[in-house]
Amino acid sequence: MRASQFFISTLKEAPADADITSQKLMLRAGMIRKLAAGIYNYMPMGLRTIRKIEAIIREEMNAAGAIECLMPVVQPAELWQETGRWQKYGAELMRVKDRHGRDFIFQPTSEEAITDIARGEIKSYRQLPVNFYHIQTKFRDERRPRFGVMRGREFTMKDAYSFDRDEASAGVSYDKMFVAYHKIFNRLGLTFRAVKADTGAIGGSRSHEFQVIADTGEDAIAYCPTSDYAANIELAEALSLNASRASPVLEFGKTPTPGKEKCEDVAALLNLPLSRTVKSIVLAVDKADDKGNPLPADIWLLLIRGDHELNEIKASKIAGLGKDFRFANESEIIEHFGCMPGYLGPIGLKKPVKIVADRTVATMSDFVSGANEEGFHFTGMNWARDLPEPDFIADIRNVVPGDPAPDGNGVLAIQRGIEVGHVFYLGTVYSKPMNATFLGENGKPQLLEMGCYGIGVTRLLGAAIEQNHDDKGIIWPDAMAPFTVAIAPMGYDRSEMVKTAVDTLYSDLKLAGVDVLLDDRGERPGVMLAELELIGIPHRVVIGERGLKDGKVEYQHRRDAAAAVVDVSEIAAFVKAKLVAFK
Repeated sequence: MRASQFFISTLKEAPADADITSQKLMLRAGMIRKLAAGIYNYMPMGLRTIRKIEAIIREEMNAAGAIECLMPVVQPAELWQETGRWQKYGAELMRVKDRHGRDFIFQPTSEEAITDIARGEIKSYRQLPVNFYHIQTKFRDERRPRFGVMRGREFTMKDAYSFDRDEASAGVSYDKMFVAYHKIFNRLGLTFRAVKADTGAIGGSRSHEFQVIADTGEDAIAYCPTSDYAANIELAEALSLNASRASPVLEFGKTPTPGKEKCEDVAALLNLPLSRTVKSIVLAVDKADDKGNPLPADIWLLLIRGDHELNEIKASKIAGLGKDFRFANESEIIEHFGCMPGYLGPIGLKKPVKIVADRTVATMSDFVSGANEEGFHFTGMNWARDLPEPDFIADIRNVVPGDPAPDGNGVLAIQRGIEVGHVFYLGTVYSKPMNATFLGENGKPQLLEMGCYGIGVTRLLGAAIEQNHDDKGIIWPDAMAPFTVAIAPMGYDRSEMVKTAVDTLYSDLKLAGVDVLLDDRGERPGVMLAELELIGIPHRVVIGERGLKDGKVEYQHRRDAAAAVVDVSEIAAFVKAKLVAFK
Protein backbone atom coordinates (compact mmCIF):
# COMPACT_ATOMS: atom_id res chain seq x y z
CA MET A 1 0.00 0.00 0.00
CA ARG A 2 1.23 3.46 -0.89
CA ALA A 3 0.65 5.97 1.88
CA SER A 4 -0.57 8.51 -0.66
CA GLN A 5 -3.44 6.14 -1.50
CA PHE A 6 -4.26 5.32 2.15
CA PHE A 7 -5.59 7.49 4.97
CA ILE A 8 -3.14 8.40 7.73
CA SER A 9 -4.43 10.84 10.31
CA THR A 10 -2.17 11.16 13.36
CA LEU A 11 -2.35 13.59 16.26
CA LYS A 12 0.52 15.25 18.13
CA GLU A 13 -1.44 15.16 21.38
CA ALA A 14 -4.20 12.89 22.64
CA PRO A 15 -7.55 14.44 23.65
CA ALA A 16 -7.72 15.48 27.29
CA ASP A 17 -10.34 12.86 28.18
CA ALA A 18 -8.13 9.92 27.12
CA ASP A 19 -7.13 8.21 30.36
CA ILE A 20 -4.86 5.23 29.62
CA THR A 21 -1.89 4.64 27.35
CA SER A 22 -3.63 2.45 24.78
CA GLN A 23 -6.49 4.91 24.36
CA LYS A 24 -4.10 7.83 23.93
CA LEU A 25 -1.92 6.00 21.41
CA MET A 26 -4.85 4.65 19.39
CA LEU A 27 -6.24 8.17 19.09
CA ARG A 28 -2.86 9.70 18.25
CA ALA A 29 -2.06 6.97 15.70
CA GLY A 30 -5.36 7.55 13.92
CA MET A 31 -6.76 4.10 14.71
CA ILE A 32 -9.97 5.27 16.38
CA ARG A 33 -12.06 8.39 16.74
CA LYS A 34 -14.58 8.87 19.53
CA LEU A 35 -18.22 9.17 18.44
CA ALA A 36 -19.88 9.05 21.87
CA ALA A 37 -19.03 7.82 25.36
CA GLY A 38 -17.71 4.28 24.94
CA ILE A 39 -18.48 4.25 21.20
CA TYR A 40 -15.74 4.62 18.58
CA ASN A 41 -15.29 4.86 14.84
CA TYR A 42 -12.56 2.47 13.75
CA MET A 43 -10.45 4.30 11.20
CA PRO A 44 -8.72 2.50 8.29
CA MET A 45 -5.51 1.98 10.29
CA GLY A 46 -7.35 0.42 13.23
CA LEU A 47 -9.63 -1.67 11.02
CA ARG A 48 -6.62 -3.31 9.34
CA THR A 49 -5.49 -4.58 12.73
CA ILE A 50 -8.98 -5.81 13.59
CA ARG A 51 -9.21 -7.74 10.33
CA LYS A 52 -5.84 -9.41 10.99
CA ILE A 53 -6.98 -10.48 14.46
CA GLU A 54 -10.24 -11.84 13.04
CA ALA A 55 -8.39 -13.78 10.34
CA ILE A 56 -6.23 -15.59 12.89
CA ILE A 57 -9.24 -16.32 15.09
CA ARG A 58 -11.18 -17.74 12.13
CA GLU A 59 -8.28 -19.93 11.03
CA GLU A 60 -7.83 -21.47 14.48
CA MET A 61 -11.53 -21.82 15.21
CA ASN A 62 -12.08 -23.57 11.88
CA ALA A 63 -9.05 -25.78 12.50
CA ALA A 64 -10.55 -26.77 15.86
CA GLY A 65 -13.78 -27.87 14.14
CA ALA A 66 -15.96 -24.87 15.00
CA ILE A 67 -18.45 -23.68 12.38
CA GLU A 68 -19.04 -20.01 11.66
CA CYS A 69 -22.52 -18.51 11.59
CA LEU A 70 -23.85 -15.01 12.26
CA MET A 71 -26.48 -13.97 14.78
CA PRO A 72 -28.19 -10.58 14.84
CA VAL A 73 -27.26 -7.67 17.07
CA VAL A 74 -30.94 -7.04 17.89
CA GLN A 75 -32.72 -9.98 19.55
CA PRO A 76 -36.31 -10.46 20.76
CA ALA A 77 -36.95 -10.10 24.48
CA GLU A 78 -38.88 -13.38 24.57
CA LEU A 79 -35.70 -15.42 24.42
CA TRP A 80 -34.15 -13.52 27.32
CA GLN A 81 -37.37 -13.83 29.28
CA GLU A 82 -37.20 -17.61 28.92
CA THR A 83 -33.84 -17.74 30.69
CA GLY A 84 -34.70 -15.01 33.20
CA ARG A 85 -31.90 -12.74 32.05
CA TRP A 86 -34.36 -10.08 30.87
CA GLN A 87 -34.92 -9.32 34.55
CA LYS A 88 -31.53 -10.34 35.98
CA TYR A 89 -29.04 -8.79 33.57
CA GLY A 90 -29.44 -5.27 34.90
CA ALA A 91 -28.98 -1.83 33.40
CA GLU A 92 -26.13 -2.92 31.10
CA LEU A 93 -28.69 -4.67 28.91
CA MET A 94 -30.02 -2.09 26.46
CA ARG A 95 -33.73 -2.69 25.96
CA VAL A 96 -35.67 -1.11 23.09
CA LYS A 97 -39.14 -1.33 21.54
CA ASP A 98 -39.94 -1.54 17.85
CA ARG A 99 -42.76 0.44 16.19
CA HIS A 100 -45.27 -2.22 17.27
CA GLY A 101 -44.32 -1.91 20.93
CA ARG A 102 -42.53 -5.25 21.05
CA ASP A 103 -39.49 -5.55 23.31
CA PHE A 104 -36.01 -6.23 21.93
CA ILE A 105 -32.44 -6.04 23.24
CA PHE A 106 -29.08 -5.10 21.78
CA GLN A 107 -27.11 -8.27 22.38
CA PRO A 108 -24.28 -8.20 24.93
CA THR A 109 -23.79 -11.91 24.22
CA SER A 110 -25.68 -14.64 22.34
CA GLU A 111 -26.40 -17.64 24.59
CA GLU A 112 -30.16 -17.32 24.10
CA ALA A 113 -29.99 -16.87 20.33
CA ILE A 114 -27.67 -19.83 19.78
CA THR A 115 -29.69 -22.07 22.11
CA ASP A 116 -32.78 -21.18 20.11
CA ILE A 117 -30.95 -22.32 16.97
CA ALA A 118 -29.86 -25.53 18.67
CA ARG A 119 -33.31 -26.51 19.92
CA GLY A 120 -34.73 -25.97 16.46
CA GLU A 121 -32.00 -27.68 14.44
CA ILE A 122 -30.42 -30.39 16.60
CA LYS A 123 -32.72 -33.39 16.77
CA SER A 124 -30.47 -36.39 17.35
CA TYR A 125 -27.30 -37.41 19.13
CA ARG A 126 -25.94 -38.18 15.66
CA GLN A 127 -25.64 -34.41 15.03
CA LEU A 128 -23.41 -33.95 18.07
CA PRO A 129 -20.94 -32.57 18.94
CA VAL A 130 -21.25 -29.22 17.20
CA ASN A 131 -19.66 -25.85 17.92
CA PHE A 132 -21.02 -22.64 16.37
CA TYR A 133 -19.17 -19.32 16.48
CA HIS A 134 -19.61 -15.84 15.13
CA ILE A 135 -17.72 -12.53 15.20
CA GLN A 136 -20.27 -9.82 15.83
CA THR A 137 -20.92 -6.42 17.37
CA LYS A 138 -21.95 -6.43 21.03
CA PHE A 139 -23.38 -3.66 23.18
CA ARG A 140 -23.24 -3.30 26.96
CA ASP A 141 -24.53 -0.06 28.41
CA GLU A 142 -21.66 0.52 30.84
CA ARG A 143 -22.48 3.04 33.55
CA ARG A 144 -19.08 4.71 33.13
CA PRO A 145 -17.33 3.76 29.90
CA ARG A 146 -13.59 4.22 30.27
CA PHE A 147 -10.18 3.04 29.11
CA GLY A 148 -11.01 3.51 25.43
CA VAL A 149 -11.75 0.21 23.67
CA MET A 150 -10.91 -1.71 26.85
CA ARG A 151 -14.26 -0.94 28.48
CA GLY A 152 -16.42 0.58 25.81
CA ARG A 153 -20.14 0.15 25.28
CA GLU A 154 -19.99 -1.10 21.69
CA PHE A 155 -17.34 -3.69 20.84
CA THR A 156 -16.63 -6.71 18.67
CA MET A 157 -16.45 -10.16 20.19
CA LYS A 158 -15.94 -13.65 18.91
CA ASP A 159 -18.27 -15.91 20.84
CA ALA A 160 -18.56 -19.65 20.32
CA TYR A 161 -20.99 -22.19 21.78
CA SER A 162 -20.50 -25.94 21.89
CA PHE A 163 -23.31 -28.50 22.18
CA ASP A 164 -22.70 -32.05 23.41
CA ARG A 165 -24.60 -35.11 24.51
CA ASP A 166 -23.13 -35.35 28.02
CA GLU A 167 -20.71 -33.73 30.43
CA ALA A 168 -17.77 -35.89 29.39
CA SER A 169 -18.21 -34.93 25.74
CA ALA A 170 -18.60 -31.27 26.75
CA GLY A 171 -15.24 -31.57 28.50
CA VAL A 172 -13.64 -32.67 25.23
CA SER A 173 -15.12 -29.65 23.44
CA TYR A 174 -13.87 -27.40 26.23
CA ASP A 175 -10.35 -28.80 25.90
CA LYS A 176 -10.36 -28.18 22.14
CA MET A 177 -11.23 -24.53 22.67
CA PHE A 178 -8.65 -24.22 25.44
CA VAL A 179 -5.95 -25.42 23.05
CA ALA A 180 -7.28 -23.26 20.19
CA TYR A 181 -7.13 -20.16 22.38
CA HIS A 182 -3.50 -20.84 23.21
CA LYS A 183 -2.76 -21.06 19.50
CA ILE A 184 -4.64 -17.83 18.77
CA PHE A 185 -2.86 -15.74 21.39
CA ASN A 186 0.52 -17.26 20.58
CA ARG A 187 0.04 -16.40 16.90
CA LEU A 188 -0.92 -12.86 17.84
CA GLY A 189 2.46 -12.52 19.52
CA LEU A 190 1.12 -11.72 22.99
CA THR A 191 2.49 -12.64 26.40
CA PHE A 192 -0.45 -14.17 28.24
CA ARG A 193 -1.53 -16.62 30.90
CA ALA A 194 -4.49 -18.96 31.01
CA VAL A 195 -5.73 -18.74 34.58
CA LYS A 196 -8.36 -20.62 36.50
CA ALA A 197 -11.32 -18.32 37.07
CA ASP A 198 -14.43 -18.18 39.20
CA THR A 199 -17.53 -19.57 37.54
CA GLY A 200 -19.70 -16.90 39.17
CA ALA A 201 -23.47 -17.06 39.27
CA ILE A 202 -23.64 -19.35 36.24
CA GLY A 203 -22.05 -22.19 38.19
CA GLY A 204 -20.36 -25.13 36.53
CA SER A 205 -17.00 -26.62 37.26
CA ARG A 206 -14.63 -25.25 34.62
CA SER A 207 -13.66 -21.73 33.69
CA HIS A 208 -10.42 -20.20 32.44
CA GLU A 209 -9.60 -16.60 31.63
CA PHE A 210 -6.91 -15.69 29.12
CA GLN A 211 -5.06 -12.68 30.49
CA VAL A 212 -2.63 -10.50 28.53
CA ILE A 213 0.12 -9.53 30.95
CA ALA A 214 0.33 -5.75 31.43
CA ASP A 215 1.18 -3.48 34.36
CA THR A 216 -2.03 -1.54 33.75
CA GLY A 217 -4.25 -4.64 33.86
CA GLU A 218 -7.45 -4.53 35.89
CA ASP A 219 -7.12 -8.13 37.10
CA ALA A 220 -4.61 -9.55 39.55
CA ILE A 221 -3.19 -12.96 38.64
CA ALA A 222 -1.56 -15.33 41.09
CA TYR A 223 0.99 -17.66 39.54
CA CYS A 224 3.89 -19.86 40.49
CA PRO A 225 7.13 -19.03 38.61
CA THR A 226 8.40 -22.60 39.12
CA SER A 227 5.26 -24.45 37.96
CA ASP A 228 2.28 -24.12 35.62
CA TYR A 229 -0.09 -22.94 38.35
CA ALA A 230 -2.00 -19.73 37.56
CA ALA A 231 -5.36 -18.44 38.78
CA ASN A 232 -7.31 -15.24 38.99
CA ILE A 233 -6.75 -13.83 42.47
CA GLU A 234 -10.47 -14.23 43.23
CA LEU A 235 -10.04 -17.99 42.81
CA ALA A 236 -6.42 -18.63 43.87
CA GLU A 237 -6.39 -20.88 46.91
CA ALA A 238 -4.77 -19.44 50.03
CA LEU A 239 -3.25 -22.17 52.18
CA SER A 240 -2.69 -21.74 55.90
CA LEU A 241 0.61 -20.01 56.61
CA ASN A 242 1.06 -22.06 59.78
CA ALA A 243 1.80 -25.77 59.64
CA SER A 244 -0.08 -26.23 62.92
CA ARG A 245 -1.41 -24.22 65.85
CA ALA A 246 1.30 -23.50 68.41
CA SER A 247 0.65 -23.86 72.13
CA PRO A 248 -0.23 -20.65 74.02
CA VAL A 249 2.65 -18.73 75.55
CA LEU A 250 1.14 -15.39 76.58
CA GLU A 251 -1.51 -14.62 79.16
CA PHE A 252 -4.89 -13.47 77.94
CA GLY A 253 -5.68 -9.87 78.81
CA LYS A 254 -7.49 -6.67 77.90
CA THR A 255 -5.11 -3.93 76.76
CA PRO A 256 -5.93 -0.23 76.35
CA THR A 257 -5.66 0.91 72.72
CA PRO A 258 -7.24 4.38 72.77
CA GLY A 259 -7.95 5.78 69.32
CA LYS A 260 -6.41 2.78 67.56
CA GLU A 261 -9.10 1.39 65.30
CA LYS A 262 -6.95 -0.10 62.55
CA CYS A 263 -4.85 -3.24 62.90
CA GLU A 264 -1.80 -1.33 61.66
CA ASP A 265 -2.16 1.24 64.45
CA VAL A 266 -2.78 -1.41 67.11
CA ALA A 267 0.29 -3.38 66.02
CA ALA A 268 2.46 -0.24 66.10
CA LEU A 269 1.19 0.70 69.59
CA LEU A 270 1.86 -2.79 70.96
CA ASN A 271 5.15 -3.10 69.08
CA LEU A 272 3.97 -6.28 67.38
CA PRO A 273 4.10 -7.42 63.75
CA LEU A 274 0.84 -6.80 61.89
CA SER A 275 0.65 -10.56 61.30
CA ARG A 276 -0.12 -11.04 65.02
CA THR A 277 -3.39 -9.12 64.73
CA VAL A 278 -6.79 -10.36 63.56
CA LYS A 279 -9.23 -8.24 61.55
CA SER A 280 -13.00 -8.49 62.13
CA ILE A 281 -15.41 -8.11 59.20
CA VAL A 282 -19.15 -8.21 59.86
CA LEU A 283 -21.54 -9.38 57.14
CA ALA A 284 -25.31 -9.74 57.03
CA VAL A 285 -27.67 -12.01 55.12
CA ASP A 286 -31.21 -10.68 54.78
CA LYS A 287 -34.12 -13.02 55.52
CA ALA A 288 -37.87 -13.01 54.95
CA ASP A 289 -40.84 -15.10 56.03
CA ASP A 290 -43.06 -17.13 53.69
CA LYS A 291 -45.03 -14.00 52.79
CA GLY A 292 -41.94 -11.98 51.95
CA ASN A 293 -41.97 -9.91 55.12
CA PRO A 294 -38.44 -9.01 56.30
CA LEU A 295 -36.97 -10.83 59.29
CA PRO A 296 -33.85 -9.91 61.29
CA ALA A 297 -30.77 -10.58 59.22
CA ASP A 298 -28.31 -13.33 60.02
CA ILE A 299 -25.03 -11.78 61.19
CA TRP A 300 -21.65 -13.29 60.38
CA LEU A 301 -18.23 -12.42 61.76
CA LEU A 302 -15.32 -13.17 59.41
CA LEU A 303 -11.82 -13.20 60.88
CA ILE A 304 -8.70 -12.68 58.76
CA ARG A 305 -5.12 -11.83 59.66
CA GLY A 306 -4.45 -8.12 59.99
CA ASP A 307 -2.16 -7.96 56.96
CA HIS A 308 -4.58 -9.88 54.70
CA GLU A 309 -7.64 -8.79 52.68
CA LEU A 310 -11.06 -10.40 52.45
CA ASN A 311 -11.89 -12.21 49.21
CA GLU A 312 -15.61 -11.63 48.74
CA ILE A 313 -15.93 -14.27 46.01
CA LYS A 314 -14.57 -16.93 48.35
CA ALA A 315 -16.76 -15.70 51.19
CA SER A 316 -19.85 -16.03 48.98
CA LYS A 317 -19.20 -19.77 48.68
CA ILE A 318 -19.60 -20.44 52.40
CA ALA A 319 -22.76 -22.45 53.00
CA GLY A 320 -25.42 -20.17 54.48
CA LEU A 321 -23.63 -16.96 53.58
CA GLY A 322 -23.91 -17.08 49.80
CA LYS A 323 -23.54 -14.42 47.16
CA ASP A 324 -26.34 -12.20 48.49
CA PHE A 325 -24.53 -11.12 51.64
CA ARG A 326 -23.96 -7.46 52.43
CA PHE A 327 -21.82 -5.59 54.92
CA ALA A 328 -23.68 -5.14 58.20
CA ASN A 329 -24.92 -1.66 59.04
CA GLU A 330 -24.05 0.33 62.15
CA SER A 331 -27.19 -0.54 64.10
CA GLU A 332 -26.75 -4.29 63.43
CA ILE A 333 -23.13 -4.13 64.57
CA ILE A 334 -23.99 -2.31 67.81
CA GLU A 335 -26.87 -4.70 68.48
CA HIS A 336 -24.65 -7.79 68.21
CA PHE A 337 -21.27 -6.49 69.40
CA GLY A 338 -22.21 -3.58 71.68
CA CYS A 339 -19.53 -1.49 70.05
CA MET A 340 -18.77 0.58 66.97
CA PRO A 341 -16.42 -0.83 64.28
CA GLY A 342 -12.72 -0.53 65.07
CA TYR A 343 -12.72 -2.59 68.24
CA LEU A 344 -14.74 -5.64 67.18
CA GLY A 345 -13.81 -9.21 68.00
CA PRO A 346 -15.19 -12.69 68.69
CA ILE A 347 -15.31 -12.45 72.52
CA GLY A 348 -18.04 -10.72 74.56
CA LEU A 349 -20.81 -10.69 71.95
CA LYS A 350 -24.21 -9.24 72.87
CA LYS A 351 -26.03 -11.57 70.49
CA PRO A 352 -24.87 -14.79 68.80
CA VAL A 353 -23.21 -14.53 65.38
CA LYS A 354 -21.76 -17.15 63.09
CA ILE A 355 -17.96 -17.02 63.19
CA VAL A 356 -15.80 -17.88 60.18
CA ALA A 357 -12.03 -18.01 60.63
CA ASP A 358 -9.68 -17.92 57.70
CA ARG A 359 -7.40 -20.95 57.52
CA THR A 360 -4.42 -18.97 58.76
CA VAL A 361 -6.37 -17.36 61.62
CA ALA A 362 -7.60 -20.79 62.71
CA THR A 363 -3.98 -21.86 63.29
CA MET A 364 -2.82 -18.65 65.04
CA SER A 365 -1.82 -18.43 68.68
CA ASP A 366 -1.36 -15.49 71.06
CA PHE A 367 -3.08 -13.11 68.64
CA VAL A 368 -4.68 -9.68 69.11
CA SER A 369 -8.31 -8.84 68.37
CA GLY A 370 -10.89 -6.24 69.33
CA ALA A 371 -12.48 -6.46 72.80
CA ASN A 372 -15.90 -5.16 71.71
CA GLU A 373 -15.26 -2.13 73.88
CA GLU A 374 -14.11 1.21 72.54
CA GLY A 375 -10.44 1.83 73.25
CA PHE A 376 -9.56 -1.80 74.09
CA HIS A 377 -8.19 -4.92 72.41
CA PHE A 378 -7.63 -8.41 73.74
CA THR A 379 -4.04 -9.67 73.64
CA GLY A 380 -2.71 -13.20 74.01
CA MET A 381 -5.90 -14.68 72.54
CA ASN A 382 -5.93 -18.41 71.83
CA TRP A 383 -8.52 -20.75 70.40
CA ALA A 384 -10.06 -23.28 72.79
CA ARG A 385 -8.41 -21.66 75.84
CA ASP A 386 -9.92 -18.16 75.55
CA LEU A 387 -12.69 -18.56 73.00
CA PRO A 388 -14.55 -21.45 71.34
CA GLU A 389 -13.39 -22.89 68.06
CA PRO A 390 -14.91 -21.04 65.08
CA ASP A 391 -18.14 -22.25 63.52
CA PHE A 392 -16.43 -22.46 60.12
CA ILE A 393 -12.84 -22.59 58.91
CA ALA A 394 -12.50 -21.54 55.28
CA ASP A 395 -10.24 -19.94 52.73
CA ILE A 396 -11.64 -16.39 52.68
CA ARG A 397 -8.63 -14.19 51.90
CA ASN A 398 -6.69 -13.01 48.88
CA VAL A 399 -3.35 -14.65 48.34
CA VAL A 400 -0.25 -12.45 48.60
CA PRO A 401 3.23 -12.79 47.07
CA GLY A 402 5.25 -15.45 48.86
CA ASP A 403 2.26 -17.61 49.82
CA PRO A 404 2.80 -21.32 49.16
CA ALA A 405 1.49 -22.37 45.75
CA PRO A 406 -1.54 -24.68 46.00
CA ASP A 407 0.18 -27.23 43.75
CA GLY A 408 3.04 -27.53 46.23
CA ASN A 409 5.70 -26.59 43.70
CA GLY A 410 6.91 -23.22 44.97
CA VAL A 411 5.55 -19.90 46.11
CA LEU A 412 3.13 -17.47 44.49
CA ALA A 413 3.86 -14.22 42.70
CA ILE A 414 1.30 -11.63 41.61
CA GLN A 415 1.11 -9.83 38.27
CA ARG A 416 -1.50 -7.73 36.50
CA GLY A 417 -3.46 -8.90 33.48
CA ILE A 418 -6.11 -7.78 30.99
CA GLU A 419 -8.79 -10.36 30.29
CA VAL A 420 -9.12 -10.90 26.52
CA GLY A 421 -10.66 -14.37 26.42
CA HIS A 422 -12.77 -16.70 28.53
CA VAL A 423 -13.69 -20.37 28.14
CA PHE A 424 -16.61 -21.57 30.20
CA TYR A 425 -18.45 -24.85 30.81
CA LEU A 426 -22.16 -23.98 31.01
CA GLY A 427 -23.79 -27.39 31.35
CA THR A 428 -27.57 -27.02 31.06
CA VAL A 429 -27.90 -23.46 32.41
CA TYR A 430 -29.47 -22.31 29.12
CA SER A 431 -30.69 -25.54 27.57
CA LYS A 432 -32.86 -26.39 30.58
CA PRO A 433 -35.01 -23.22 30.75
CA MET A 434 -35.22 -23.10 26.94
CA ASN A 435 -35.98 -26.84 26.69
CA ALA A 436 -33.17 -27.46 24.20
CA THR A 437 -33.13 -31.25 23.91
CA PHE A 438 -32.10 -33.99 21.52
CA LEU A 439 -32.99 -37.66 21.21
CA GLY A 440 -30.32 -39.81 22.80
CA GLU A 441 -29.29 -43.29 21.75
CA ASN A 442 -32.02 -44.65 24.02
CA GLY A 443 -34.62 -42.68 22.04
CA LYS A 444 -35.42 -40.39 24.98
CA PRO A 445 -35.05 -36.59 25.10
CA GLN A 446 -31.92 -35.31 26.82
CA LEU A 447 -30.79 -31.76 27.58
CA LEU A 448 -27.91 -30.41 25.51
CA GLU A 449 -24.68 -29.80 27.41
CA MET A 450 -23.17 -26.44 26.51
CA GLY A 451 -19.90 -24.54 26.67
CA CYS A 452 -19.23 -20.92 25.72
CA TYR A 453 -15.99 -19.35 24.58
CA GLY A 454 -15.38 -15.63 24.05
CA ILE A 455 -12.59 -13.41 22.73
CA GLY A 456 -12.75 -9.63 22.89
CA VAL A 457 -11.61 -8.75 19.37
CA THR A 458 -11.54 -4.98 19.70
CA ARG A 459 -10.37 -5.26 23.31
CA LEU A 460 -7.30 -7.06 22.03
CA LEU A 461 -6.13 -3.84 20.36
CA GLY A 462 -5.99 -2.02 23.67
CA ALA A 463 -4.49 -4.98 25.53
CA ALA A 464 -1.75 -5.47 22.94
CA ILE A 465 -0.79 -1.79 23.11
CA GLU A 466 -0.75 -1.77 26.91
CA GLN A 467 1.76 -4.62 26.68
CA ASN A 468 3.72 -3.28 23.71
CA HIS A 469 4.59 0.43 23.65
CA ASP A 470 7.29 2.94 24.51
CA ASP A 471 7.54 6.71 24.74
CA LYS A 472 7.52 6.95 20.92
CA GLY A 473 4.29 5.03 20.37
CA ILE A 474 2.91 1.57 19.68
CA ILE A 475 5.09 -1.51 19.07
CA TRP A 476 2.84 -3.99 17.28
CA PRO A 477 3.57 -7.71 17.20
CA ASP A 478 3.98 -8.65 13.53
CA ALA A 479 0.71 -10.58 13.29
CA MET A 480 -1.39 -7.65 14.54
CA ALA A 481 0.36 -4.72 12.89
CA PRO A 482 -1.71 -2.68 10.41
CA PHE A 483 1.34 -2.97 8.12
CA THR A 484 4.24 -5.32 8.78
CA VAL A 485 6.97 -3.37 6.97
CA ALA A 486 7.33 0.36 6.32
CA ILE A 487 9.59 1.76 3.63
CA ALA A 488 10.69 5.30 4.49
CA PRO A 489 12.35 6.99 1.47
CA MET A 490 14.39 10.14 1.87
CA GLY A 491 13.56 12.29 -1.17
CA TYR A 492 11.35 9.86 -3.06
CA ASP A 493 9.95 12.69 -5.16
CA ARG A 494 13.34 14.32 -5.75
CA SER A 495 15.82 11.51 -6.42
CA GLU A 496 15.51 8.99 -9.25
CA MET A 497 18.09 6.83 -7.50
CA VAL A 498 15.98 6.67 -4.35
CA LYS A 499 12.75 6.12 -6.30
CA THR A 500 14.22 3.22 -8.26
CA ALA A 501 15.61 1.47 -5.15
CA VAL A 502 12.38 2.02 -3.22
CA ASP A 503 10.10 0.81 -6.02
CA THR A 504 12.26 -2.29 -6.51
CA LEU A 505 12.08 -3.23 -2.82
CA TYR A 506 8.38 -2.42 -2.63
CA SER A 507 7.57 -4.67 -5.62
CA ASP A 508 9.78 -7.49 -4.32
CA LEU A 509 8.11 -7.48 -0.88
CA LYS A 510 4.60 -7.25 -2.31
CA LEU A 511 5.25 -10.20 -4.64
CA ALA A 512 6.39 -12.16 -1.58
CA GLY A 513 3.05 -11.42 0.12
CA VAL A 514 4.48 -8.97 2.64
CA ASP A 515 2.06 -6.34 3.97
CA VAL A 516 4.16 -3.27 3.24
CA LEU A 517 3.49 0.47 3.48
CA LEU A 518 5.49 2.76 1.21
CA ASP A 519 5.46 6.28 2.61
CA ASP A 520 5.47 8.27 -0.61
CA ARG A 521 3.77 11.39 0.79
CA GLY A 522 6.89 13.55 0.63
CA GLU A 523 6.83 14.36 4.35
CA ARG A 524 9.93 15.75 6.06
CA PRO A 525 12.11 12.86 7.32
CA GLY A 526 11.63 13.68 11.01
CA VAL A 527 7.85 13.86 10.68
CA MET A 528 7.66 10.67 8.61
CA LEU A 529 9.82 8.59 10.94
CA ALA A 530 8.00 9.87 14.04
CA GLU A 531 4.62 8.93 12.52
CA LEU A 532 5.81 5.43 11.61
CA GLU A 533 7.09 4.91 15.15
CA LEU A 534 3.82 6.22 16.62
CA ILE A 535 1.76 3.87 14.42
CA GLY A 536 4.04 1.04 15.51
CA ILE A 537 4.92 -0.72 12.24
CA PRO A 538 7.42 -3.34 13.46
CA HIS A 539 9.94 -3.40 10.55
CA ARG A 540 11.28 -0.29 8.85
CA VAL A 541 13.65 0.29 5.95
CA VAL A 542 15.09 3.77 5.40
CA ILE A 543 16.43 4.47 1.92
CA GLY A 544 18.31 7.67 1.09
CA GLU A 545 20.57 8.92 -1.66
CA ARG A 546 23.57 9.28 0.63
CA GLY A 547 23.47 5.62 1.65
CA LEU A 548 22.68 4.41 -1.84
CA LYS A 549 25.87 5.99 -3.15
CA ASP A 550 27.69 3.47 -0.97
CA GLY A 551 25.23 0.70 -1.86
CA LYS A 552 23.67 0.75 1.63
CA VAL A 553 20.24 1.13 3.24
CA GLU A 554 19.12 0.98 6.88
CA TYR A 555 16.89 -1.59 8.57
CA GLN A 556 15.49 -1.15 12.08
CA HIS A 557 13.00 -3.15 14.07
CA ARG A 558 10.65 -1.07 16.17
CA ARG A 559 12.29 -2.44 19.33
CA ASP A 560 15.88 -1.93 18.15
CA ALA A 561 17.89 0.89 19.70
CA ALA A 562 19.79 1.53 16.46
CA ALA A 563 19.52 0.76 12.75
CA ALA A 564 21.49 -1.94 10.97
CA VAL A 565 23.27 -1.04 7.70
CA VAL A 566 22.49 -3.55 4.93
CA ASP A 567 23.64 -3.83 1.32
CA VAL A 568 20.88 -2.62 -0.96
CA SER A 569 21.22 -5.80 -3.02
CA GLU A 570 20.49 -7.90 0.06
CA ILE A 571 17.79 -5.85 1.77
CA ALA A 572 14.78 -7.77 0.38
CA ALA A 573 16.17 -11.12 1.52
CA PHE A 574 17.25 -9.56 4.82
CA VAL A 575 13.74 -8.26 5.56
CA LYS A 576 12.11 -11.55 4.60
CA ALA A 577 14.45 -13.38 6.96
CA LYS A 578 13.53 -10.98 9.76
CA LEU A 579 9.83 -11.61 9.15
CA VAL A 580 10.39 -15.35 9.49
CA ALA A 581 12.41 -14.84 12.67
CA PHE A 582 9.66 -12.73 14.30
CA LYS A 583 6.84 -15.16 13.53
